[in-house]
Amino acid sequence: MTIKDQPGDASQSDRKSHIVNRKFIEVSAALIFRSGKLLITQRHVGSHLGGLWEFPGGKREPGESFEQCLVREIREELGVTISVGELFEEIAHEYPEKSVHLKFFICKLLAGEPQPLDCAAVRWVNAAE
Repeated sequence: MTIKDQPGDASQSDRKSHIVNRKFIEVSAALIFRSGKLLITQRHVGSHLGGLWEFPGGKREPGESFEQCLVREIREELGVTISVGELFEEIAHEYPEKSVHLKFFICKLLAGEPQPLDCAAVRWVNAAE
């Protein structure tokens, strides 16, 4: 929930505020390391934030834990099996058109080689990249 000022030329003290209810989209993201490198994926060009690189993962479905979401999303997006470890970071972020609640988990690649099944590309990057 956020508070936004009403537009107009009233003084700061006279300005009215209204509350904007915005449901957060819950997203789980994987931090998968191998040989000192971290796996990232590129978003499809026509999607929200298309062409940008991100940590793999996706939206949580009703009745799913964040961890279950991550196992499913990584299997669908990259065709691999992972184990989900500890929660690394949790943040909320507001874009102009939506709000997201993100949980980042340390994960281990158990089986398969990541393939871009539901993303534009995959890369293993080091900290300098």
